[in-house]
Amino acid sequence: MPDWATLTPQQGSLAEGAHWLPVRVFFEDTDAGGIVYHANYLKFMERARSDFARLIGIDQNAMMEGDDPLAFVVKRIDIDYARPARLDDALVVETRLKVLKGASMESVQIVRRGEEIMTQAQVRLACLDRNGRPRRFPDPVRHAFAPFETQNMPRDTGKHG
Repeated sequence: MPDWATLTPQQGSLAEGAHWLPVRVFFEDTDAGGIVYHANYLKFMERARSDFARLIGIDQNAMMEGDDPLAFVVKRIDIDYARPARLDDALVVETRLKVLKGASMESVQIVRRGEEIMTQAQVRLACLDRNGRPRRFPDPVRHAFAPFETQNMPRDTGKHG
């Protein structure tokens, strides 16, 4: 039996002003042609954004369950599918925060296989209250994300670094 204390869920890392999440392509991620189904790239990116928030100390459960519940929601995604990923590919999702505004943030997410760009997206998230109205990010959230803000970043960052 494994040592349960040493088993941890998949986790990314923070480096070079970005968040990096490794993702393995499993059979369930592919379509009948054996390539990653297009909607699953969105799932990979969502996992990366959630892990990014967790690693910088943002507790999304606490935000949603507090006295004044708030949640991050996707407002817009502009995605470009460049190349197909396949079963068992080792991918990395790079997330870079471009700009943090009052109640929204814009980021770029790139899914790579090695240095090869598979998919990239411009993502706008909004902060909403329980009634679905925009709300300013709380100061602790703003301060946690602020060091990662990289305004005027080009759309295709190419190689790491």
